[in-house]
Parts: sequence; structure tokens; C-alpha cells
Amino acid sequence: MMRLAVYQMQAAVADIDRNLEKIEDAARAAAGNNADLLVTPELSLSGYGAGDQMKSLAMTADGAALKALQRISSAYDIALIAGFPELSGNKVYNSAAFVDGQKEPIIYRKSHLYGGYEKSLFTAEEPKTVKAVLNGIVIGMLICYDVEFPENVRRLAMAGVELVLVPTALPAGDYSSFIARNLVPTRAFENQVTLAYANHSGNDGAFEYQGQSVIVGADGTLLAEGAQHDEALLYAEVDPAQYEGSKEQNSYLADLESVSSKRHP
Repeated sequence: MMRLAVYQMQAAVADIDRNLEKIEDAARAAAGNNADLLVTPELSLSGYGAGDQMKSLAMTADGAALKALQRISSAYDIALIAGFPELSGNKVYNSAAFVDGQKEPIIYRKSHLYGGYEKSLFTAEEPKTVKAVLNGIVIGMLICYDVEFPENVRRLAMAGVELVLVPTALPAGDYSSFIARNLVPTRAFENQVTLAYANHSGNDGAFEYQGQSVIVGADGTLLAEGAQHDEALLYAEVDPAQYEGSKEQNSYLADLESVSSKRHP
């Protein structure tokens, strides 16, 4: 059992210190509401719209900003996921860190970069299954556009992931509400996983964001949703055991494994 919090955040562009302050305020509030884990948006430490400043803002996975997240996690006894531009060698990745107190952060790097903006700033990572465990629940991470490719969520589900966490930067657009309200719940339902989609809000001068962060149960039920414009903290209880009935009626993974075993005896 886990109490999950999602922070729909209006990040300050190119101001890491300010964004750490905002994340700490959210962590304090979420912990006060008995949350075990707080998820923040894609590139929440730098701001998604930092553009040409992204490379100079990029940080290593063992640098000061992630140590600050460890301090916040320890201080409020809450695990965190935060997006950041990760510097590794001479490459910059669009990454997310799972931070649980003073344990070494677990890093996921985005594999499917969206549009010319991201492709000009970041190096794409090969698709990988990155997992963590909190309160006995197996967690997997994706970032934004990654979740729109069904094979990414299916890969995590087949690896035993029960909760998929997706920091995102979904801009306002013709299809954005469909992605948040239809595509994301479908990914949860077809893979029988709970899924949290943590978006930015407002306008950062470069992009206007859709908001509409969602937490979706493994049976496709919408557990929480943010508005289209405002900052918000969303909460939901995560208990994989409560979806056993749904898994029995919609046995996609079990049937897929059965077909695969017949093809590859």
C-alpha cells in the first residue's frame, strides 16, 4: 500500500534553486498529507522551457541538486521523483531521478525525444527497464513521450512493474487532452498497472502547458486529475492487490505470456 502524490508544477525557468524550494514546499505538504512518494514533472529542476540554457544547467547524477533532493527526501520522510537535465561525459540526457532518502538515486533517461526542440538539446537513451521498490510496490519510470509508445509500458509490465511514474511536459494543443484523458488511461488498463502522469502548468515563456496531470488505476479508473492551468497536488492510494479482479477479467499479460511460451517452447 502506498499513498502517492503528484505535483502539477509551474517550474521557474533556469532557476534550479527556486525549483528546489518549490519541490521542498510540495514535499512538506505531501508528507503532511501522509504521502509516501511525490512525483514532479519532466525537467522540473531546470524548467522545461530553458532552451539554449539547458546545457549550462545540466547536472551530474551525484551533484549538488540531487543531494538537495536527498536532503528533502530525508527531512520529510518521503521519496521523490524529479526530472532534470543530466550531464554525463559530453552528453546531456533528459532524465528523472528516484530519490529515497540517502540511498543512491535511481536514474532513468528518456528514450523517445519529442520534436526538434528536445532533439536539439538532448541525447536519446536506448529504451531501458529501470525499476525501484517502495513499500513493497515495484515502480517503473518513463518520461513524457515515452508513454505514448505502447511497447514501453508493456515492457515494464512484463518486468513485474505495478506502478508506472511519468514526469511529463505536455504542451497545450489539439490532442493534449486526449493524451491525458484517453491515451494514458488506456496504457494503464491494457497493462494492468497504476500510472501517474505529472505535468507542468501555466506558461513559462517558451511553452504553454496542458496541466491535466492524472493518476489512473490499473483498471483504467481516473483516481485524480489536475485542472488545465493551475498548480496542484494530487493524491491517490496505490494498492495493486485491489486490481486482481480486473486482471482476471482483462488478462492481457497472462495471455500474452501464454502465447509467447507456445511460440518459443
